[in-house]
Amino acid sequence: MCGIVGYLGSRDAASLLLKGLHRLEYRGYDSAGIALVSPAGKLNVYKCCGKVSNLEEFLDGKDISGTTGIAHTRWATHGVPDNTNAHPHLSQSGRLALVHNGIIENYRILKDALTESGFSFKSDTDSEVLVNLIEYIRDSSGCDLTEAVRLALRKVIGAYAIALVETGNPDRIIAARKSSPLVIGLGKDEYFLCSDAASIIEYTNDFVYVNDEEIAILERGKQLRTVTLDNEEGHIDIRKLELSISQLEKGGYPHFMLKEIHEQPRTINDCIRGRINQATGEVSLTGVLDNMDRFLNARRIIFVACGTSWHASLIGGYLIESLCRIPVDVEYASEFRYRNPVIYKDDIVVAVSQSGETADTLAAVSLACKAGAFVFGICNAVGSSIARATDSGAYIHVGPEIGVASTKAFTGQVTVMAMMALVIGRRKGTVSNEDYDIISRGLLELPEKMKEVLKVSERIADLAKIFTYAHNFIYLGRGYNYPTALEGALKLKEISYIHAEGYPAAEMKHGAIALIDAEMPTVVIATRDHTYDKTVSNIEEIRSRGGRIIAIVEQGDDKVSRIADHCIEVPPVPECLSPIIVSVPLQLLAYYIAVYKGRDVDQPRNLAKSVTVE
Repeated sequence: MCGIVGYLGSRDAASLLLKGLHRLEYRGYDSAGIALVSPAGKLNVYKCCGKVSNLEEFLDGKDISGTTGIAHTRWATHGVPDNTNAHPHLSQSGRLALVHNGIIENYRILKDALTESGFSFKSDTDSEVLVNLIEYIRDSSGCDLTEAVRLALRKVIGAYAIALVETGNPDRIIAARKSSPLVIGLGKDEYFLCSDAASIIEYTNDFVYVNDEEIAILERGKQLRTVTLDNEEGHIDIRKLELSISQLEKGGYPHFMLKEIHEQPRTINDCIRGRINQATGEVSLTGVLDNMDRFLNARRIIFVACGTSWHASLIGGYLIESLCRIPVDVEYASEFRYRNPVIYKDDIVVAVSQSGETADTLAAVSLACKAGAFVFGICNAVGSSIARATDSGAYIHVGPEIGVASTKAFTGQVTVMAMMALVIGRRKGTVSNEDYDIISRGLLELPEKMKEVLKVSERIADLAKIFTYAHNFIYLGRGYNYPTALEGALKLKEISYIHAEGYPAAEMKHGAIALIDAEMPTVVIATRDHTYDKTVSNIEEIRSRGGRIIAIVEQGDDKVSRIADHCIEVPPVPECLSPIIVSVPLQLLAYYIAVYKGRDVDQPRNLAKSVTVE
C-alpha cells in the first residue's frame, strides 16, 4: 500500500526519485521521505508528514546530491502519520537506511530482543525494528550486508518489500520482497527500483520482477544478481512492459477518477479486442479455452476477491451459474484464507484483483494451490504476483488505474467474466445460440452504449449538488444489479465519506425501510429486467414514506419516471450486461458529490490503491 522508488546510476537521483514518488502517491500519501548517498558516501535522509509536495518544500536548501538513493510514500500501519514514523528509517548507528512496504508480524518480539541488546527506537514502526535487526546481525556476526539482510529476513514473519542503502557505499542498493510487489528496471548502466512499474516506465521498459523470498543486489557496473533466503542464486528473467506515459497523466481532467470514468468506452473496447469476432460474434478467451477440460469438469467455481473486485465477482457468479450451470461460491479473500475452507481438486478458484498484488487474495491463491485446485486469475497489472502465481488467467487490459476508487477496472472485470461465461456455456451447451448471440453482440456494442451514458454527466453533476447535504444513502438493486448497488454505495463511501449501504431491493422491507425519510436519499436501479415490476413496487413503498428517490432507468421509461424524484437514463443492454452500463452513472454521482463536498477524490483519506497488507 506504500510506494517504493530507488535509483542507482549516473543521473541526479533526487529529482528522479521525487518524480517517481509523485507517480506512486496514490499508493500511500500520509508521509514521504528520501535517502541519498552522496558521491563521497555521506548518507542524507529527509522525510516529513504529508504529501510529496511537502517533502519537496522541505528539501529546499538541503544537500540532495548523489546518484544513488531510495524513497518512499507511506500509508500508515504502525504508528500515526508523522515525521518520525515516516520512511526511510535509519539504524541506530545511522549507517543504514531502509524503506519498507508490508507488515512485520513478529516485530514486537524482535524489538524486545533488540532492546535487551542495547538498541533504542525513535519510531513506532515495525520497519525501524527491521533495519536495526539487520545492523545487529551484521555487527555481531561480522558478515557482509547482503548476508545480514538474508539472515534477518529468515527471522521475520510477515510481508515486506524493502530497499536498503548504507553510508560509505554509493554503489549499491539491496532490495528484497515477500508478498509485496517489487520490480527492478534495467537501463544503460543504471538500475531503477519500484513497487509499481508506473513510477519508472518513462526510463525503461525492461523489467525484472523480484520473486518471493528473494534478495536483489544492485551494484554499479555489475550485472543484477539475486539470491534466495536459502542462499541459492536466483534466475534473472527480463520482461518487456509496454505502457504509455499519457496513461499516467490526467490528460486535462481535474482528477484521475473522472478521466478513468470517461476512458471506459475505450477500455471496454480494449478488453474485448481480439476476443470477440466482429463478424460472427464468436467469443474466444485463451486462458479458458486452453484449460477447457478443467472448466467442463469443475465441481464448482469459487471466486475470491476483496472490495470492488468482490462486487464484480458477485456478478461473475450470477453469470457463471446462469450461463454455465456450474455452482459458484463468492468469497471475501480475507475470510476464505482463515476459514479452513473445503477445497476439492476439481474445484476452480478464480482470483480477482485489479493490482494483482492484493495480500489477502494472494494468500487465498496460495491456499487453493496447496489444496490442488486449478487457479484462474483475473488481473489488470501485467506481470503482477497473482498473474504469476495462478495456473492460467485473463488480463482485463484497461490500462493503469490511478484513482484509488476503482472504476474502469470494475467494468473490465465484469466484461471478462461475461466472456468467460459465454465461452464455457457454449462448450457445455448450457447457453442457447440465441442468448449467446444477444450477449456477444451486446458486448460489442458496449463501448458505444457507454458513450451514450457519459452524455448525462452534466445532468448528474447538477443532481449531485442537491444531495451534498446527505449523511446517509441507501442503494437498491435486484439480480445482476444487487452487486451494482453494493458497488455504487462503496464508491460514495470511499470518496465522499457519506455513509451508504447497498441492499437487495426486496430486503429493504426486512429492516432498512425503517430508515426511510426525506433526509435519506435512495438510489434505485430500475432497468427493465425480469424483476422490473417488483422494483417499481419497492419505489412506491419508498415514495409513500416520504423518501427521496434517484432512479437509474432505461431510456424511454414511462413508469418509474412518474414516481421517482430524479431519473438518470441509460441505454438498453442485455440484462446480464446491465451492471457495466449502470455502474457509470453511479460512479459519476459519487464523484460529483465528493467534488462538491471538497474531498480529495483521487486520494481519499485512509485508503490506498493496492492493499498489500492484511
